[in-house]
Amino acid sequence: MHYSNGRPGGGGGGPESTADQYDGCAPSAAETPGSLRYDDPWYDALASGWGESCDAEGPVAAVPPVREERERRAAADVYLEVQRSAAFREVRSRYRRFVVPAVAGFFAWYIGYVVTATTAPGLMGRPVAGAVNVAMIAGLGQFLSTFLLTWAYARHARLRRDRAALELRWETQELTREARGGAS
Repeated sequence: MHYSNGRPGGGGGGPESTADQYDGCAPSAAETPGSLRYDDPWYDALASGWGESCDAEGPVAAVPPVREERERRAAADVYLEVQRSAAFREVRSRYRRFVVPAVAGFFAWYIGYVVTATTAPGLMGRPVAGAVNVAMIAGLGQFLSTFLLTWAYARHARLRRDRAALELRWETQELTREARGGAS
């Protein structure tokens, strides 16, 4: 079997397997049409034996060229500028005004349920309707309150934060693009 690049290949580790034909050298630019390279900020060097060319021209550069320091500084300044802006502070404030009371209320409700279940088993075991007791109702209430809190959070985000956050995102992208000289 042959792939579209003309190299033999096959599956299952048989005689046509590409793994058997790998010689430890990176394919040359002629073997890889378009030879696309990308910057990977998480790795400073390639593993031993990888990225080395078998050509006489010598090894391929282990690390792709990094952006210029000036461009990096300019992009960082853009993010700091946006973080200090009144619009960003307003979005964060709206987030905190919802999340802090919601977390505090939900945590109090959960702790109240657990403490009541351990300290007042007689109350929690009191039947409400047939085999259903107070503990079962309160436990189902925990699930219900989780779903209600999730719905309230999504609604709050949609109505009070998403539009402002999206505008900040677009503004940040435009400022970053300008800081890099229009290329991005």
